Amino acid sequence: MSILVLGTVALDTVKTPYGVKKHMLGGSAAHFAMSARLFAKVNLVAIVGEDFPLRHIEFLKRKGVILTSLIKGKGKTFKWEGEYQGDLNTALTLNTELGVLSAFKPVVAESQKDIKYIFLANVDPDIQNHLLSSMRSPDLVGLDSMNFWINNKRKSLLKLLKKVDIYVANDQEARSLTEEPNLIKAAKQLRRFGPEMILIKKGEHGVLFYSDDFIFSIPAYPTDCVVDPTGAGDTFAGGFMGYLTRARRTDASALRKAIAYGTICASFNVEGFGMNRTARLRLSDLEGRLKKFKSFISI
Repeated sequence: MSILVLGTVALDTVKTPYGVKKHMLGGSAAHFAMSARLFAKVNLVAIVGEDFPLRHIEFLKRKGVILTSLIKGKGKTFKWEGEYQGDLNTALTLNTELGVLSAFKPVVAESQKDIKYIFLANVDPDIQNHLLSSMRSPDLVGLDSMNFWINNKRKSLLKLLKKVDIYVANDQEARSLTEEPNLIKAAKQLRRFGPEMILIKKGEHGVLFYSDDFIFSIPAYPTDCVVDPTGAGDTFAGGFMGYLTRARRTDASALRKAIAYGTICASFNVEGFGMNRTARLRLSDLEGRLKKFKSFISI
């Protein structure tokens, strides 16, 4: 099975108490792909600039990511620079350069328009809508966003929410979009916006899933090795959507397993800078940690 992800491919500069790494491969689509590839063939839709290192392209290809719809534009690659302090839960953005991303219009190869599983990773909702309108008849569409788009393109985001099946947001984003401080009430309001399934990420406190059929909450995997949280949410989404793509169903059992796999993927992501840990992952690594996780949360 195949999944298509739209998002960013970026050059990240990150500072944490463990050091500084400059111009690492990053971006929402790239982090998503590193975990989703363990379950399905990943078709990546994004744009990079003329300055994007060839080694990153070769790296993605070696990992089996299909780059047919990765565009190289005239200009510089999207760059993000951030710093984590204290408990490392929140990044302080130091600098953002949109580069070629500011004029990005995704173009999907004809052979990819029939892909049934789609994830619209964090990027401008108008770009997400443009991509979705070019797909023929998807079976499952997931959507991620961020506070910047909630605050600046709320109307476009609300319009898009009516067209997707799953909305993935962190707790701050869920509260901001719904103006509800209680997460259960926020999830119910998000459901009324359109998506049948709501996933609210709570960082080190785990994930809340809400649908009309059931509510499910799972803690984060306990780890004392948090080096760089950048991309953890995208990595979670990749594991979650990747498993659903392989399972080809969205019943309660499949959704619970998908959330567990996403949680495990994210736990590996935070243990190294960028994709240092997720790039080396195998499905057997996930299975081993998942077995431990089940023993931790069993009552």
